[in-house]
Amino acid sequence: MDARPQLIDALTALRDRVAAVRLPLPLPGAPRARQTRVELLAQLDDYLVPRLKSPDAPLLAVVGGSTGAGKSTLVNSLVGRRVSEAGVLRPTTRTPVLACHPDDHHWFAGMRVLPQLSRVWLPHQEEAGEESDEGAPAPDGGNELRIEKASNLPRGLALLDAPDIDSLVVENRLLAARLICAADVWVMVTTASRYADAVPWHLLRTAKEYNATLIIVLDRVPHQVINDVSRQYAALLTKAGLGDVPRFTVPELPESAGRGSGLLPTTAVAPLFAWLAHRAQDPAARQQALGRTATGVIDSLASRMPELAAAVAGQYAAAVRLMGVVEEAYEKERERVNRQLTSGAVLAGDARTRWRGFPRDSSAGELLDALVGSLCALVQCAVAAADEHVHDAWRREPGAAGVTFDGRLDLEAAERIGIAVRRWRRELEELAEEEVRGLEQSAAPDSETVAALVAAALLGGRRTRGAGEQLAERVGAQIALRLRDRGGELMTTCIDGVLNSERDRRLAPLDALDMTPDPQAELIAALSLLQKVR
Repeated sequence: MDARPQLIDALTALRDRVAAVRLPLPLPGAPRARQTRVELLAQLDDYLVPRLKSPDAPLLAVVGGSTGAGKSTLVNSLVGRRVSEAGVLRPTTRTPVLACHPDDHHWFAGMRVLPQLSRVWLPHQEEAGEESDEGAPAPDGGNELRIEKASNLPRGLALLDAPDIDSLVVENRLLAARLICAADVWVMVTTASRYADAVPWHLLRTAKEYNATLIIVLDRVPHQVINDVSRQYAALLTKAGLGDVPRFTVPELPESAGRGSGLLPTTAVAPLFAWLAHRAQDPAARQQALGRTATGVIDSLASRMPELAAAVAGQYAAAVRLMGVVEEAYEKERERVNRQLTSGAVLAGDARTRWRGFPRDSSAGELLDALVGSLCALVQCAVAAADEHVHDAWRREPGAAGVTFDGRLDLEAAERIGIAVRRWRRELEELAEEEVRGLEQSAAPDSETVAALVAAALLGGRRTRGAGEQLAERVGAQIALRLRDRGGELMTTCIDGVLNSERDRRLAPLDALDMTPDPQAELIAALSLLQKVR
């Protein structure tokens, strides 16, 4: 239990790096990585850092197990009075109960451990019959920890009755897991009928993985099968590499079902009580229990942190792939639009009809309207094609399920494209009007006609070579060339702006995830610093 400031600082820095981890994409392995993150934070916040800062704090034994395993009855019997409601369907199961000696009360009244749980103290009858003057009744809730003073417990030992690890209420299961992560000693309670269940075994394997100080209580065992059940359970534990874990057997008694006082006879829990008291009061035994659990947690970081870092790297790589799909799709459509503009694809349908009828059967305004409408349609098709490509590619990416994306071109997008292209038309008309004003008044052509000819020359490709010739005849070759160059720049800016804007809208959900490669490197760096300090 070396409480060197450097070690605590290194663990605190590592804790901050873990807290900063975000795993929003539903990749394979992401649920496990999220659970690892939760467990790491719980062990660092609720156990390791507080324990290293306060090595003299009481030994905390958390009693966990399945529904109906008899945890509360066991805790009540160890304490010597009812501090926790027993029963399979008890209403207070969401509020964990911590019992400690009155002299140790100050260690748990503050936020040294389990800071996310507010403390409540309910009035109760003390052993001497006097009512406690602490606290006031508080409503049951999932964010509370009830503190009970118990003079029967030895100094230096606290018992915490956790919710059921297999509770039907998700919040209860999560709270139970967090409380167990805060334990110096894991007390696993199971029964003769449920000792082979998967959930308790998962908890046992986790304790073995962390090398935590663990004891097992086989509770409510009928007298007639106590030897057979104990032998079979011992064989299972040995096969799982847990044969050396201290094990206590409590027979099935009338009190097990909550009859009478609801307390088991002292003799039924005496061996367990003696084991816990010895760990709390004997310096060597205490040091061994605390050191094993703390060292086990720190040692486990060597494998768990790289796994978490790998999951973070996978999230970033998936986000980069998803972004790359969007950027590639829009870049291809940008190139296709440029090719179509060069080939004069805009000059189709109504635009082609208007151009053929200009100026005899179509006015300059009508030609401009038709060309602008055709250009809008071209850009809208490009955006829709890019979205369709993204939609198809993302269906093959598991991480895409965590990103909101509509592959269909919505009406708002069409409206945005129309506004941008009409803005380009106004800019072109203003440019034409400015050039026309510089000509001699008698020879000045209509500015709308000039703008229509510039638009036709830019959008019609080889089909509208005549537009450039007509433009040169009206304003001169030099001005015509300047109008085409400047109008072309404005058109490129318009189209690029539309495609970039729509692309960025598709990228916005990914950008909001704020995925960077930094967390992976920071996790590994924090782990390296911790190992160096150790």
